[in-house]
Amino acid sequence: MSATAHKKAPNAEDIRARKGTEPLVSLTAYTTPMARLMDAHCDFVLVGDSVGMVLHGLTSTLGVTMDMMIMHGQAVARGLDRAMMVIDMPFASYEHDPAQAFRNAARLMSETGAGAVKLEGGVEMAKTIRFLVKRGIPVMAHIGLTPQSINTLGGYKVQGRDKQADAVLADARAVAEAGAFSVVLEKVPQSLADQITSQIAIPTIGIGASAGCDGQILVVDDMLGFFTAFKPKFVKRYADLGPLAEAAIAEYATEVRARSFPADEHVFADQTPSNQTPSKGSKS
Repeated sequence: MSATAHKKAPNAEDIRARKGTEPLVSLTAYTTPMARLMDAHCDFVLVGDSVGMVLHGLTSTLGVTMDMMIMHGQAVARGLDRAMMVIDMPFASYEHDPAQAFRNAARLMSETGAGAVKLEGGVEMAKTIRFLVKRGIPVMAHIGLTPQSINTLGGYKVQGRDKQADAVLADARAVAEAGAFSVVLEKVPQSLADQITSQIAIPTIGIGASAGCDGQILVVDDMLGFFTAFKPKFVKRYADLGPLAEAAIAEYATEVRARSFPADEHVFADQTPSNQTPSKGSKS
């Protein structure tokens, strides 16, 4: 096989098999151009319900719908060739019972081409995870801070400190035993994340957890500096593109008002007819 041969996108079992090996790399994506930028660098790309806050201006993820997830999932799929695509199940699309979860998970996968779905919850969602996995739906679990539950959690607080640690550990064990192929640990103490990682057989994906997790994920607009409404402690800004974009827009506005844009090189001249020699005997 040549060094330039096409690399097959990983599937859920490939991700599971990475437990304890080279860390898994993941980012969120909501659009085709962004998916293309990260495709060569990520093991899997998450179409996150964070799209509601990042692109649609919502104050939480609770207003995100199935139709929104499908639209953005289809867009991301067009930009991926090498990375696996995982898609979030939005709020109220899976909590009622396993049958509801299966209908909506099957729709998400069939209409977007996603390789797996992600859903929030631990012990209380184990039955649903088991139901989905047995019917061919790979599931990535999400425990710790679960943004769809902020109204019952009391906000975006660290989960698993002190007496809460046993409950989060129980959640991790429950989703692993139910058949999830990996689990996101969001905003949990480092020591607890390390304990979970060492005690369960599936990869842990950290976001505000520990470098000892089996992988990491960030919201791409956070790490690039496009989303500036707030910055969680666990986000490292690898670029600060928001101010650069605003400065470019301001310069464009200034040039338009000054009529210096478009310049000659940006407009089209009238078509010049080709020189033709009059035929012999014709009148000039």
